[in-house]
Amino acid sequence: MDVATDPIRVLVVDDQPLFRMAISCLIEDEPDLHVVGQADNGLLGVEKARELQPDVVLLDVEMPVMGGIEAAGLVRAQAPAAKVLMLSVVGDDEHLVDAVRQGAHGYLLKDLRPHQLFDMIRACMRDESPLSPALVSRLLSHVRGTPAVPPTPTAPPKRADLSERELEILRLVAEGLTNRQIGRQLHITEGTVKNHVHNALHKLHMENRIQAAAYVVRHGLGNAAPMP
Repeated sequence: MDVATDPIRVLVVDDQPLFRMAISCLIEDEPDLHVVGQADNGLLGVEKARELQPDVVLLDVEMPVMGGIEAAGLVRAQAPAAKVLMLSVVGDDEHLVDAVRQGAHGYLLKDLRPHQLFDMIRACMRDESPLSPALVSRLLSHVRGTPAVPPTPTAPPKRADLSERELEILRLVAEGLTNRQIGRQLHITEGTVKNHVHNALHKLHMENRIQAAAYVVRHGLGNAAPMP
């Protein structure tokens, strides 16, 4: 990454002082990342997000005053350009699904290594949706067990509105692959993958890759043969 570009501005929201300060110090050691603020509960996190307009907000799930799930939706309203990245000690299925519904861009477990967190923050800025590998199958399993919503006049477009290439790429997104990994598998550039994902999200009226992956699974679009 070009360190001459403006650093990614990060707001860290966690009620544990030691973890919050430690992760902030580690982030500051990265030349392309910068911590613009800290907060020890979700309500203060929302206020800080409105004031600072960060690029990425790291939100702990369990906090006093206001938890991260509730704060996620409010952060999205107060700082629409910010990417919300949830952090949790355990991968509770209900919290995971609720976070996606609130518009979180990613959900990570705290047992990841520092360099993995940094990569996930950068992935957010590439409009990818970081998800701890252990959580991908759990999220999609939950979706598989949820009845499909009956079609309505305002429902998102179905398969006919997506190109075969867009469907192919969304199937790989649903497997947890990054844009770079998808590009390597399909022998296309990472930029081309990003464009296809962007177009597919626009057609589906969705905000992030996790929502699109869930849509693919829920509507049974993940079993078709890949393009030649």
